[in-house]
Amino acid sequence: MTLIEWGMLLGIGGLAGFINVLSAGGSMLTLPLLIFMGLSPQVANGTNRVAITLQSLAAVGSFMQAGQRHLAVSLRLSLPAVTGALVGAWLATWVSREMFEWVLIVSMIGASAFMLLPQPALETRPLTADRLTLPAYAGMFLIGIYGGFIQVGVGALFIVVLYRMLKIDLPQVNVIKVLVILIYTLPALGIFAANGQVLWGIGLILAAGHIAGAMLAVRVNMGPQGALWIKWLTLAMVVAILVKLVWF
Repeated sequence: MTLIEWGMLLGIGGLAGFINVLSAGGSMLTLPLLIFMGLSPQVANGTNRVAITLQSLAAVGSFMQAGQRHLAVSLRLSLPAVTGALVGAWLATWVSREMFEWVLIVSMIGASAFMLLPQPALETRPLTADRLTLPAYAGMFLIGIYGGFIQVGVGALFIVVLYRMLKIDLPQVNVIKVLVILIYTLPALGIFAANGQVLWGIGLILAAGHIAGAMLAVRVNMGPQGALWIKWLTLAMVVAILVKLVWF
């Protein structure tokens, strides 16, 4: 691996880790990067989970040190998400290269379209266990399936369930999101590794960038206005990636 590839993994990984904690869409940058570096889509998908896991671990630790925990509700929401992730990861190990590439393209377009939608101004309040409903658990199960399968733009789905459905503020969404993702990514990573679809060296380099970006993001955990520039930066890069995926 060349120094340029090292730099790309660290730089794009850092940006992705920052984006993943504060918004959504980091994997829309890193997954295509791994594919452009010559990894098969399946191996890129599995290798990307190394970075997601370690980034989430770093973010969770930093949030807890800052006094933002929300452990009880996060663990409750993680149970259906883990079940879904096992299903999604298993499906991802069996799809063909061509099908996965098209799923990636469609997922990136869908996530980008969602990011363009204005977030409604809602009256939010802290999430407690008594506010968790059956639709919320069902939503987390579907998030787990999607996240286990591809992960791209999964943060947008958390916004639907946690912000729009349960009406909790976006900083709290970010805290709960990273803990749930950490919990469901661990078994998903195990499935990819068991199928020989993880390159640990590349994944750990990418993870180093993710961790740096995630720890920076925790320090500036913000609401929708402060994160607006992140959305537009992500969308600009995604458009360039989609052009390359579709036409080159």
